[in-house]
Amino acid sequence: MNDPVLSRLGWDSRLSRLFAPHERAGLVPGRVVQSSRERVRVATASGERAAFAGAALVNERGRPAPGDWVALDGERVAAVLERTSALVRRDPGRPVAQVLAANVDLVLVVAALDPAVNLRRLERTLAVAWDSGAVAAVVLTKPDRCPDLAEQVALVRSAAPGADVFVVNGLTGEGTAAVAAALSGDATGGGVAVRTAVLVGPSGAGKSTLTNWLAGSEVAATGDVRDGDRKGRHTTSDRHMLVLDNGGVIIDTPGLRALAVWEVDQGVAAAFADIDELAAGCRFRDCRHAAEPGCAVVGQVDEDRLRNWRHLSAGVDPAEARRRARILGKSYRRHFKN
Repeated sequence: MNDPVLSRLGWDSRLSRLFAPHERAGLVPGRVVQSSRERVRVATASGERAAFAGAALVNERGRPAPGDWVALDGERVAAVLERTSALVRRDPGRPVAQVLAANVDLVLVVAALDPAVNLRRLERTLAVAWDSGAVAAVVLTKPDRCPDLAEQVALVRSAAPGADVFVVNGLTGEGTAAVAAALSGDATGGGVAVRTAVLVGPSGAGKSTLTNWLAGSEVAATGDVRDGDRKGRHTTSDRHMLVLDNGGVIIDTPGLRALAVWEVDQGVAAAFADIDELAAGCRFRDCRHAAEPGCAVVGQVDEDRLRNWRHLSAGVDPAEARRRARILGKSYRRHFKN
């Protein structure tokens, strides 16, 4: 199956192989654009349509999320294809996993420089982002409101080892071209396949403004932040997917007041790669970098950052997390940097 509309949505040879048995059964492929309870909107080769996703699908892979590829039987989702990645958090109301977006290549963690970036929150979000199986990057917005821009960017880079950091001005569009190039696959001129990005961050960070710049038009509602605490009002009320004219697919999400982590073992190792590198010199293989003798980390890393690492990695085997992070890093370099 080689349809130009599906190709713009990210359809490739892997999906063709996965969908082959469903095609023989007469089903129609599509990608979830929007999800709400048991109803979804699906983009297909012939346009968007609403569909019902029953309880059987919820039990199999969790509720279909924006970015999922599905097989449609009329107005019913008959199957969800195997995911390449899934951005998952703990459901705010229940002790279960919630998939925010699926089959994404790039997680853009958006943070405003007004007020100063909360580095501990950024670290937690990056751990969730890396654990998705996608590549994590940071987008810093509102640089015009930051009196010490160079210092703030340097602090963010130290808290986000291994992640690209983009600085974007939502008033002028400065910096958006670099984000668009990373999303379209043209960052190195390689002309790779369509990439999907998901935007995550608190309300008022500038996610919808960034979406509008990338789309080249006002496709997402934006709003002012409150004067008192510089926090934003919710203008994006649900998660939805958008195909960009200049290449790439983007999923915008509502502002998240909290991003509760859900099993982020390899994500922690990737988000705290500096600690992982130093830990190679520790005397004990399972060192927790607290009071153990021969620790190579304590005193070399900011104590607040180290405390955050201890909290996020509680119950995680350090050696196994590092092994998985190395596998993720190799995959990142092979599929994203080339």
